[in-house]
Amino acid sequence: MDFGKIWDKYGMYIAILFMFLMLFAYSIEWLKVGVGQAINVVFSPLVDGFNIPFYVLIIILSALTGLYTSIIQKYTIDYERMADVQERMKEFQAEFREAQLSQDDKKIKKLEAKKERVMKEQLEMSQQQFKPMAYILVVSVPIFFWLLFRLNQIQTTITFPYAGTIGLQAAAVWIIPAWILWYMICSISLSQVIRKSLNIGGL
Repeated sequence: MDFGKIWDKYGMYIAILFMFLMLFAYSIEWLKVGVGQAINVVFSPLVDGFNIPFYVLIIILSALTGLYTSIIQKYTIDYERMADVQERMKEFQAEFREAQLSQDDKKIKKLEAKKERVMKEQLEMSQQQFKPMAYILVVSVPIFFWLLFRLNQIQTTITFPYAGTIGLQAAAVWIIPAWILWYMICSISLSQVIRKSLNIGGL
């Protein structure tokens, strides 16, 4: 059995299934707490030993997750081919639109034959972007479980512009807790720096 061929063919579906399983794990309290406790046994001495504030801990973890995510994507996604496919798709759409506006039936028929090939390439690129998700989630989800476990043990606040000083578990924007919002801000910002330094294209 050639695992490589199976992954090339079904990798996107496996990644999506795995993603849903990981997200479903959030609703299983005993699993969430168990994973958090297990990771805490290893990381707690390091974190508590340096007395790292929770918001700084989130910065550190978002940098680490941003780094391994970027490295995984760098070696699993062909960004040069992706840019090439996107450019060809853009050119095809412009050419097809022009043919429709000019009502050039002969050219439209010719482009219709080309459309299937262009769409197939676009689908392949979309599938390629999903494949790294399984590798990323297998590390990211336990980290989130640990952050939740640690958060339940402390009472701390963070200050946001306009929102003021609020508890990390309180809703900061709509129903989004402050700690998740802070994680998203750190992750997006630091990931851009990491991707730039590793010369990784955008998704």
